[in-house]
Amino acid sequence: MKTIITGKNYTPSDKLKETIEKKFAKLDKYFSDEITGNIMTIKEKGGYKVEATINTKGNIFRAETRSSDPYDCVDRCIEKLSNQMSKFKKKLQKKYKGQKDFGFEELPEFEDAPEEINVVRVKKFQLEPMSQEEAIMQMEMLNHSFFVYLNMETDSVNVAYKRSDGNYGVLETTY
Repeated sequence: MKTIITGKNYTPSDKLKETIEKKFAKLDKYFSDEITGNIMTIKEKGGYKVEATINTKGNIFRAETRSSDPYDCVDRCIEKLSNQMSKFKKKLQKKYKGQKDFGFEELPEFEDAPEEINVVRVKKFQLEPMSQEEAIMQMEMLNHSFFVYLNMETDSVNVAYKRSDGNYGVLETTY
């Protein structure tokens, strides 16, 4: 797996970059050299945040951690990513069976691994054409954390959502 390390609001030290590469090398046994892991270290008020994203063909593994110590963030990110992969080991093995880019059979078993994903409710609704602002207002009025709508400007299905930092985001679909 290739790792791309970037910094935001500061430049990470060479020692931190070496530590990140060494720690993420532990995940190499699960992925081929074709897979890329993007690791962003962010200096925030009161500490650090590390965001790690591994883009595979068909899945995205992502972890985000905060701490006063960037090295602690890296350790916890690796742990989160490993737990994600272990949790869905059987499903990942089934999906990627026979593909040389992945080696999920080496993943340790996860104690609380779900046997199957249980959908408890399906809701159907009519998509209404509206602007981003209208969708966010509707989401807030419903007191939801996300809202699906038909963007009247692009004529595509979008999802407005509330971010953990209190701001809003919009997912735009493409075909």
